[in-house]
Amino acid sequence: MADGLRRLVGAESGRVLQEKLESWYRDYEINSCDQNLNRCCEIIELNSEIQGQLFTILNETSREGGHYAGVETIKTRLLPWLGTCFSCATSGRLFETNLSLTQDSIEKERQLRELASNQTFQLQELQEELTSTRLQLSHVQQDLKTSCAQEKDALRKLDRLNDYEQQIQILRDEISILDAQKSVLQSRFVRSRSPSPRHSESKSSSPLPLRSCSPGRARRTNASRRACLVARFGDIYAQERLDAETLLRTYISDMEMVQRIIYIAAVESFHAAKTAYRQFKIRVRDTLSLGHSGPESLEDTVLDYIVRHEDLYDVQASVNEVIRSMNINPKISFPPEIDFIVISTLIRELCRVAFSMQTLVPPLDVAFGTDGELFSETKYHRSFDSDFTAALVAYHVWPALMENDVVIVKGEAVTKRGALWSRRSRSRSRSRSRSTSPLLAHHLSRSRSPSPLRSGSPSKWAY
Repeated sequence: MADGLRRLVGAESGRVLQEKLESWYRDYEINSCDQNLNRCCEIIELNSEIQGQLFTILNETSREGGHYAGVETIKTRLLPWLGTCFSCATSGRLFETNLSLTQDSIEKERQLRELASNQTFQLQELQEELTSTRLQLSHVQQDLKTSCAQEKDALRKLDRLNDYEQQIQILRDEISILDAQKSVLQSRFVRSRSPSPRHSESKSSSPLPLRSCSPGRARRTNASRRACLVARFGDIYAQERLDAETLLRTYISDMEMVQRIIYIAAVESFHAAKTAYRQFKIRVRDTLSLGHSGPESLEDTVLDYIVRHEDLYDVQASVNEVIRSMNINPKISFPPEIDFIVISTLIRELCRVAFSMQTLVPPLDVAFGTDGELFSETKYHRSFDSDFTAALVAYHVWPALMENDVVIVKGEAVTKRGALWSRRSRSRSRSRSRSTSPLLAHHLSRSRSPSPLRSGSPSKWAY
């Protein structure tokens, strides 16, 4: 024991500890945080060495006193102090834990600052790229405006060029027509100098007005004209048909008869318009064939002429023909004091549309329908007052529009059980023809090329 105590006294550890404490106390206010922490750590290390030597001396002293010597002192003095030390040690561990957490927090904060700095730098780079992109976009928009202006100039020049080409083609057509007229006049002059029974016929005028046309236009505009005509056919069904139906209801109380009249008017309008188109086409072909030349075929030239000169179509003649056919139709009747001329607006519009539809490639036509035929879902809609369980058509309300036997626009039909037989029994007592009213005669006299009455064959009225 004396050796350990002697070494402790000789090392003067207590005096060194006191000096370090006094020196730290003097310099505490002027030291930095790191310096004060280093001083504290040095004192703690020195104090730990002194405590270790004292515990060694305590152990040696307790052994010198025997097995039970110093027990009371250890119980009353050492153990309470050790408990305090353990508490301090726990506090120290808590301090170390707090310090570790503080260091972790500082490290995380440093990482967050670095991350924020990197994000700020990236954001600045993105802003610079966005500014550069906006500048490039502005340049591209300016270039696009310039290109659009140049394209518009080119298109205007192209339109002018097309106009020039059309004018040249028109002049060529006029030259061809003039050549044809010249040939006709020359042939007439030659025939007039030689006696012939046809001398009087050679003085007749040209079969149709000669106007300029644009070859190829009909086929170029075929798709757009087809779409417009199909839409117009639907508009007639939705507007003119209902107007005619309302007008007829003021004279006829039977709704079925009203709908039959309108349906037959539609079918007859297409028939009259197709007949007029064939006659008109023959006249045009005969005239243009005399002086036809050029890369286009004669049929294309004829079709182009008809498309450009549809105003030459005598629609009133077709209207008169439709009314004349309806007057002798055994399936419909009308009060004798009123004539079918009251629905001439509907008939006129149908004739115009039907005539224009014949200029399409392929042409459009209405479907053939007969009373008592099997109802087709692909061809007709059922009217709201139909018997939806009936399989046969009692009568038709509106024809379906066809293109090469393919339905483009559905028609409308009425299906009822037993209605066909009752209609047939009522039709036996109906007059099969009607006299022409003075109003109709006046309109018929206005026709430029009236057609003779068509024969009343049974197949003609199979609606």
